[in-house]
Amino acid sequence: MARYLGAVCKLCRREGGKLYLKGERCFTEKCAVTRRPYPPGQHGQARIKLSEYGLRLREKQKMRRIYGLLEMQFAGYYVQATHLKGRTGEEMLGLIERRLDNVVLRIGFASSRAQGRQLVRHNHILVNGKRVNIPSFRVKPNDKIEIRDTSRKIGYIAAALTAADSRQRPSWIEVDKGNFAGTFKSMPVRDELNEPSVREQYVVEYYSR
Repeated sequence: MARYLGAVCKLCRREGGKLYLKGERCFTEKCAVTRRPYPPGQHGQARIKLSEYGLRLREKQKMRRIYGLLEMQFAGYYVQATHLKGRTGEEMLGLIERRLDNVVLRIGFASSRAQGRQLVRHNHILVNGKRVNIPSFRVKPNDKIEIRDTSRKIGYIAAALTAADSRQRPSWIEVDKGNFAGTFKSMPVRDELNEPSVREQYVVEYYSR
């Protein structure tokens, strides 16, 4: 499957803010956005006024890059959201938040979504006691996500859990740190999805143009 192999810090700089793509590094002074708070490239420091289309495109790219999705995957979530009863933008966010690689990050097993995706792909994650190695697997309320017994000695998992304790977890996530487990209690709450901030309505307007 295709994947982005370039410098992820450039993506944050291009979108004008932290997308938290490199885990703990994003919370230190080494963060590229902190050191160089302007877009990459020769003309990165030039003043550019975006059109309405440009604003929507940038917001779409920003949200897609936050979750580490390819264009076809991302557009697919929009199509699914249009068939649901709620507001399309919020429904789209909810569908993406329920991805297993994202839930692994929310629980604290990983320090970034890329690391969460790796844990899932490498068969370290169990959902309701069964091994699942598909990052896009859609978690349902009351599903239990845990680390396999044989994988609990992996150093960066414990380190990620400890680091996550210093940050506020979403209300729909319940963590049992001692047993390397977490529960997806309910559907995501939109008001808690503001770091990094996204304007999903711009994304809807981009795709519905």
